Amino acid sequence: MGIRRVATVFGGTGFVGRHLVGRLARDGYVVRVASRRPDRAAQMRPMGDVGQIVPIYASVLEERSSVAAIEGSDLVVNLVGILAPGRHASFTAVHVEGAGRVARLCASAGVGALIHMSAIGAAPGSVSAYGRSKGLGEAEVIRHMAEAVIVRPSIIFGAEDHFTNMFGRMARYLPVLPVYGAATRFQPVYVGDVAEAIRRIARDSHTAGDIFELGGPRVWRMEDMVRWIADAAGHPRPVLPVPMWLARIQALFLEHLPGRVLTRDQLSMLCSDNVVAEGMRGFDLLGITPVSLEMMAAQYLARFRSG
Repeated sequence: MGIRRVATVFGGTGFVGRHLVGRLARDGYVVRVASRRPDRAAQMRPMGDVGQIVPIYASVLEERSSVAAIEGSDLVVNLVGILAPGRHASFTAVHVEGAGRVARLCASAGVGALIHMSAIGAAPGSVSAYGRSKGLGEAEVIRHMAEAVIVRPSIIFGAEDHFTNMFGRMARYLPVLPVYGAATRFQPVYVGDVAEAIRRIARDSHTAGDIFELGGPRVWRMEDMVRWIADAAGHPRPVLPVPMWLARIQALFLEHLPGRVLTRDQLSMLCSDNVVAEGMRGFDLLGITPVSLEMMAAQYLARFRSG
C-alpha cells in the first residue's frame, strides 16, 4: 500500500468543516480534524475508513499544538473564524495572528498546499473590525506563504446554520420580524458548495496563489431574504426595517449579553454589500454550479411549520 496523503483541517468540527472532512476522506486523505474540542469530531469518524479521520487537539492560538497538527501534512485548510470577540479570543488573535501562525508553520514544514478561508469584504481598510481583521489576516497568510489560496464566501447557509434557522425560529413566535441592514445586498451560498470548492481547489495545483470569491446564484436584499425565510418556514410575517441609529442603541446593550445576538461591529458590516466583486475568480472556474437558497433552504426550514 502506498503512503497516504495527510490533510489537516483547522476548525474541522465547525459548520464548513463538517461538510469538507468527508469529501477529503473520499479523495484518499488521512484527515486530521484539528479543533479545541476534538471530542466533537468523534461523530465524524464514519465519514472515512477505520483510522482515516483523526480528531486531534489543536488551536491556531497556540504554537505547540499547531506545529504538531501541521507536521507531515500535504494539505492544510484553515477554517477558523469568529463573528464576535470573546474573553479569550479577539479578532486580532484569531484572524490575524492565528492565520499568520498557520501559514508560517506550513511554510517552514514544507506543506504542499494551504487553503485559507476568509470572507467577502475582507480588507485592511474595512469599516468593521471583523472585516479589517480578515483583511490583515489574508496579508499575513500571503506574507508567509505566497502560494496559499484564499477563499472568500458570502453568507453561508445550510441545515445547521445560525442565520436562516434563527429567522425561521423567530417567524414561528414573533408577529413582526425586525431586520437590520434591510437594504444591504447578500449572495447567500450553500455550505456544501463552499466545501466542494475547497475540495476542488485542493485538487488543482494551478490555483496556487489565487483568491476565490464564492456567492450563490442570486443576490438578495436582506429584507427580501428574511421575508422569504419566514414564508418558507410556514409563518409569513411583515418585516420591519430597523433604523441604524436605533439599531446601534440596541446593540450597545445586546453585545454584552451571552451569545452576542447583535454587536455594533456587526452593524458596521451591514453597511456594505456582501456580494462577489466583478472579475473575481469563483465557482465557474471550478466547474461548480451553485445551488440556490430557494432550492436547499426550503427543505430544512419546513421543520418550523406548524404540526
